[in-house]
Amino acid sequence: MKKMATTKRKSGPSDAGEEISPSELIDAKIKELNDWRGEMLGRLRTLIQEADPDVVEQVKWRKPSNPAGVPVWEHAGIICTGETYKDKVKLTFANGASLEDPSGLFNSSLEGNTRRAIDFHEGDQIDEGALKALIRAAVTLNRGD
Repeated sequence: MKKMATTKRKSGPSDAGEEISPSELIDAKIKELNDWRGEMLGRLRTLIQEADPDVVEQVKWRKPSNPAGVPVWEHAGIICTGETYKDKVKLTFANGASLEDPSGLFNSSLEGNTRRAIDFHEGDQIDEGALKALIRAAVTLNRGD
């Protein structure tokens, strides 16, 4: 069962006091992007959910310069975050440096001792099987199995 926290919507004439779930915030972010980055983030999200049906979606680090925040997928801790930039969608694994990556998906943040990331650019193909295996490995690491 997916557990989701909620946040209060900013008051407005039509939604005063309504709560919005992190999943709804992520839906809105994908729709707002309205280009290949939204499609890519949406596809990555689906693959994460397929790899771990018990994943919990969150949105963190909301601030004036990034009011939509950053999508975060958790299971016994952060699995990964999904950030969008002009030229890429970045999937950052919180403990990626501790994960085996036999398919060589990690292509960014390789110098750090903790995190690893995968940058997806317009037109990139996703190795779905390898990505799902990486998600499952991150969950296993988080759970200490």
